[in-house]
Amino acid sequence: MEFDKPAQELTADIISHTAFGSSYKLGIEAFQAMKELQENFMASALDVQIPGFKYLPTERNRQKWMLEKKLRNTLMHIIESRLASKGSGNGNDLLGLMLKDCTATDRGKQERISLAMDEIIDECKTFFFAGYETTSLLLTWTVFLLSVYPEWQEKLREEVLKEFRKETPSGNNLSKLKEMTMVLLETLRLYSPALFIQRKPITDMVLGEIKIPKGHAIIMPSPIMHREKKIWGEDADQFNPSRFQNGVTRAAKVPYALLAFSIGPRACIGQNFAMLEAKSVLAMILQKFSFTLVPEYKHAPVNCVTLQPKFGLPVVLKLLEVRNWII
Repeated sequence: MEFDKPAQELTADIISHTAFGSSYKLGIEAFQAMKELQENFMASALDVQIPGFKYLPTERNRQKWMLEKKLRNTLMHIIESRLASKGSGNGNDLLGLMLKDCTATDRGKQERISLAMDEIIDECKTFFFAGYETTSLLLTWTVFLLSVYPEWQEKLREEVLKEFRKETPSGNNLSKLKEMTMVLLETLRLYSPALFIQRKPITDMVLGEIKIPKGHAIIMPSPIMHREKKIWGEDADQFNPSRFQNGVTRAAKVPYALLAFSIGPRACIGQNFAMLEAKSVLAMILQKFSFTLVPEYKHAPVNCVTLQPKFGLPVVLKLLEVRNWII
């Protein structure tokens, strides 16, 4: 069994509970449909885009439509179940807060939804996808790097045991894990799950000597920018978490060079949640296990919308002071 698979199930279960008040099992159809939609997209990513072709009932298009319908019906069921439970309110998870903000009372009469159902569903899709796969990949690539650099794995274990001993990590103390933060940021620099950022200017603008027309899409490739030696130094291709010891803005020769969560007013809304989740899971793993890569491991990062290990991440786990386990 590979580390990346249970990591996906774990983060999917976490986002299901915290965002939608349901378990991974209840939302498994949504996750499976999104995974298959992702594969469908990648299979056609390099196809020549012929105007109107996406509307033709080809086999791939029919599969896409079926999966989109399945995903929509699953999310509709979750949303409508919440709306039907009037006695318990909307709830205090993400969906509950979103429905609360999207619901208005018209002079004490019947409640109405101020956002269209399609808009709520689109928000759910975003949080389902962004809330579990990117975090699971952050954990996967972090475990890979800590397997390759066991000295850093031991540093983090000592830090975790110093703060928590054998107790379950708490949110109040996770902020004290400075070296773990450095490692996670360096992992995001070298193996950022999001491979590019796209932006469109709302007015004509000039960037240096480049004129960018209004509405013209700009693609910023994170992997290239994160390994630019002019920005990060001669060791840009090397794993060096210490570069973040004075914070993100001082890690490179220019501030805000790390684009893993984007920057500015449109930065990832879930970045604090993702870092908190990654720290919690990693801390609990380090408390109980040490880990190394299996000898047969093949390093092959691949673009599948997100950056994934092509052949998975099989590791050998050693239960501390007890026995060996292979995952």
